[in-house]
Amino acid sequence: MRLAVPKETAPGERRVALVPDGVARLIKAGHSVRVESDAGLAAGFTDAAYANAGATVTHGADRTVADAEMTLRVQRPGPGEIALLPEGSALVALLAPATADEVLRLLGARRVTAFAMELVPRTTKAQSMDALSSQATVAGYRAVLLGASTLGRFLPMLTTAAGTVTPARVFVLGAGVAGLQAIATARRLGGVVSAFDVRPVVREQVQSLGATFVEAEAVTTEAEGSGGYARELGDEQQRRVLAAVAGHIPDVDLVITTAQIPGRPAPRLVTAEMIATMRPGSVIVDLAAESGGNCELTRAGEVVESHGVTILGPVNLPATLPYHASQMYSRNVQTFVEHVAKGGALAVDLDDPITGPMCVTHAGTARTGR
Repeated sequence: MRLAVPKETAPGERRVALVPDGVARLIKAGHSVRVESDAGLAAGFTDAAYANAGATVTHGADRTVADAEMTLRVQRPGPGEIALLPEGSALVALLAPATADEVLRLLGARRVTAFAMELVPRTTKAQSMDALSSQATVAGYRAVLLGASTLGRFLPMLTTAAGTVTPARVFVLGAGVAGLQAIATARRLGGVVSAFDVRPVVREQVQSLGATFVEAEAVTTEAEGSGGYARELGDEQQRRVLAAVAGHIPDVDLVITTAQIPGRPAPRLVTAEMIATMRPGSVIVDLAAESGGNCELTRAGEVVESHGVTILGPVNLPATLPYHASQMYSRNVQTFVEHVAKGGALAVDLDDPITGPMCVTHAGTARTGR
């Protein structure tokens, strides 16, 4: 199969969909790969590295995707980029399908079969393709570093000639992949870490990383949806969650919020009233900023100050660690290509438990039931 890897054009995007190692593996499997010049440069992968891996390095997106049977991207393409895709070809990318009606319409008009990497099922067989988890790992790690660099104090306890420095207290809201990585990172940096999640099944995972699990009446098995994600809570359960968070947050220095519900706005977990009770100099890093924020005062891509508390709303954190984020995403994409192109040719089986849920456009139309 002829594969194309164009350079990403979204502002701030430094990742690349396929790294040289992935290129070599797919070429060994019988595919050919074209890579646009400098596509991997921002992530630390040179054109020479791609050429040595067996790729053909081309200049310009139009030449890269010309006659490609499948185009591999990180971010969804814009209208001009969609117009370059060969009719009837395939596309693999993080498409954000819940907010991509116009993109899906344009892809359908070109009869492009599009696969959304966000929709990889959370099953054992698909685990190596799970791009959301791989990129959430990066985001959780970076969130703690961002918070630590903003916080006006040390994270670890230090014993110095000037006296003992007490460790900072870190509170992680949400114990999914990003939250667990944030817990682990904060612990490595020496913080005293506590965490909260509405799903009781994660309690042991939190404790195994050396953090304290904040108990609350709102913790219930009913809060766990399909695939291990949290589901939206009822009004009474949400009230209990807010009460639990409000009771704990005044005593912490750094808050990392990671709670998200697929296809829905992020749950509101930190209110303006809670922020007013926090110590001046405290920091909140809201990883749910792009889906509305877990914190009431979060503004995506901005820094907000309130009552001496700094609220960070970072967007696309994985792109700030492009080398390893690209490596992980590349392995996700490579594994999916191997799955969907057994025998060297694309085989779109909509009844397949992995391919079917990921396919958002096929045969000229957007698929429903996403």
